[in-house]
Amino acid sequence: MAILADASTRILVQGITGREAATFTLESLRYGARVVAGVTPGKGGQQVHGVPVLDTVAAAVAAHPCDAALISVPAPMVLDAAGEAMANGLKLLVVVTERLARADGLALLERARAAGARLVGPNSLGIITPGQTRVGMAGGDAASVRLAYQPGSIGVVSRSGGMMTEIANLLTQSGFGQSTCVSIGGDQFIGTRFEDLLPLYEADPATEGLALFCEPGGSMEERLAERLTGRPSRLPIVAFVAGRFADRNPGVRFGHAGALVQGASGSPARKIEALRAAGVLVADKLQQIPELLRAALLKAAVRPAVARPEA
Repeated sequence: MAILADASTRILVQGITGREAATFTLESLRYGARVVAGVTPGKGGQQVHGVPVLDTVAAAVAAHPCDAALISVPAPMVLDAAGEAMANGLKLLVVVTERLARADGLALLERARAAGARLVGPNSLGIITPGQTRVGMAGGDAASVRLAYQPGSIGVVSRSGGMMTEIANLLTQSGFGQSTCVSIGGDQFIGTRFEDLLPLYEADPATEGLALFCEPGGSMEERLAERLTGRPSRLPIVAFVAGRFADRNPGVRFGHAGALVQGASGSPARKIEALRAAGVLVADKLQQIPELLRAALLKAAVRPAVARPEA
């Protein structure tokens, strides 16, 4: 089982003739992903590593039915590319392009909601369901993906694509495989957040635990904590909140556009407090994630069932 993408997912790459997109297309094919078509206006009729290139999304989906659009185009073109994908019925959009203009980012979110499409990103390295598929470029080359990611029962969700691979590798080295790993993106406005993915993981029988990589900025962790306070999850959840030095250094700059702290709002300390109050296990170091998950899973396994009252 998996969430969002599995071995059957057929991938369309928008901007496939770009150097970066061509590279991750090759490595995704080597990993076993079903990249069935690409789009670059004006370059129809070409091939990229055996993948046919067409001029429009409409032509691509007519000739090669697709389930997911992977968008790797310059930032000013993302809104049009995503709109073309949604207009042609694609319901999963993964945007690897980063640093969209604020107005474009907000418009992209609104259009995705109106179209009923799942938007992952912008500034996402994509989705990996180990042993099945990769939609994006997380993990690097195919050989590295196979080393870091292994099939299993722990979901991983991360603001940072690089740290998603780091956590997956830590889990793998500790004997934990992963169900589906999602790089949700580091831009200020992103389409899928922690609380959006939680119901999908909870409904996935293959997922038994969840690891989160959080960053300073925004209120995503606080919203997740509110959801868990009102409706606890069946899954043990372990989180690591990066950037704790920001609590001692107001005004410090971060690499991701979404890592914007304003006073106490969005601070690591505020996030940690909210998550712990909601029952999330917060690791002080990345290396603690596997041991905290192991302890939580063992506790869940021995927890006595609630007796039903007799009629």
